This record gives sequence, structure tokens and C-alpha cells, in this order.
Amino acid sequence: MSHPACFIFGAGPFFGLPLSPAPGDLVLAADGGYRHCQAAGVVPDLLMGDFDSLSDLPPEVPRLTFPVEKDDTDTMLAIKYGLDQGCRTFHLFGGTGGRMDHTLANLQALAYLAQRGARGFLYDESGVFTALWNDSITLPAHQEGIFSLFCLGPEAHGVTIRGGQYPLEGADLSPFFPLGVSNHFQGQPVEIQVTDGCLLICQPLP
Repeated sequence: MSHPACFIFGAGPFFGLPLSPAPGDLVLAADGGYRHCQAAGVVPDLLMGDFDSLSDLPPEVPRLTFPVEKDDTDTMLAIKYGLDQGCRTFHLFGGTGGRMDHTLANLQALAYLAQRGARGFLYDESGVFTALWNDSITLPAHQEGIFSLFCLGPEAHGVTIRGGQYPLEGADLSPFFPLGVSNHFQGQPVEIQVTDGCLLICQPLP
């Protein structure tokens, strides 16, 4: 059975739930992210991780236990599980604002999802991140506010921005210079496209 969307709760700082799981969505708690599920009043379908940040394991929630020494973070374990279950839209909470290395790992995880034909959204205190891989996205209209985009990985080619204050048309973006930071909404949807490469996009919360 495939699920419409996968909600993953990590163990980092939790800034609330701007959208809630719908019936049929898959909800995964990555280790200490279970506490955020409790705070949000959400019952996870599965608890998974090495449990180095959650000692009081709830007996009523199914769980998968992994060794502490592993290549995947607990959040990446949850992402791979969600992909295996057929999910193609992912909402990640508790993945920013704590340890910087884990924040960077979760931003890379967005690119991992994009390369596999999925779309991930990583929610921060004031914005949401997503990644594009040879793809396009339309950001909903805002009367004001900022969106930014950055090159993830090798140079991105064919970058187009339409509807923002600072447009681009078929441009190249380098990972060594933040040309796409701090663009502005103008009351209309913003179209972003990259024909070759990966972009990280930050936009306001819904």
C-alpha cells in the first residue's frame, strides 16, 4: 500500500505543525522525534532509530531499532522507509535549528529525495526548504516576503525565475556564490526551473 505523503518527526527543535497529516498519510518518528509527535497530538505509525535520544520507548507504538554505528541518520532511515512504502511527498519536522551538521544533513536529504523523483519539505522556524533536481516548482503568491535559492552540488544550469522581483532566464548558478539569495515576492506566484542540476529553495511557511 502506498501512502499519499510521509510526515517525519526528527529530534531537533520543534517549531509547531503548520500542516497536519491527512488520513492515509504515513507518520514516522525518528528517535527523539517521538516527543514532538506527542506535543503535536499526532500518533506515529512507526518509531525508528538507534534510540540514543529517546530512552522511554512507548510500548504501544511499533518500532524498528538500528545500531548506533551506521551510515544513515535516523531521519535518513525514515526517508528511505517512506520511499520504500511508495511515498513521494515528504514533510520533515525537527530537522533544523539544533546541531548544524544535522541541519546540513537534512538539507542534503532533500536533494536525495529530489534525485529519486520525490519532493521533500523541511520546516524551520520561519520558512520551509525544498530541493529541485532537473525540475520546476511554482511558489504560491505572497504580497510580500522573501524567497531564496542556492545551488546544491555542481553548477546548476538553465535556472529560470519568473514572477519574483529579480528574474532570471536560463542562468547558471554556482555553489560558490549566493546569487539567488533574498529575492522578493510581488503578489503573484513565482515559477522556478532548473534544467540541469539541483537547487535548494527557501520560501515562507504556508
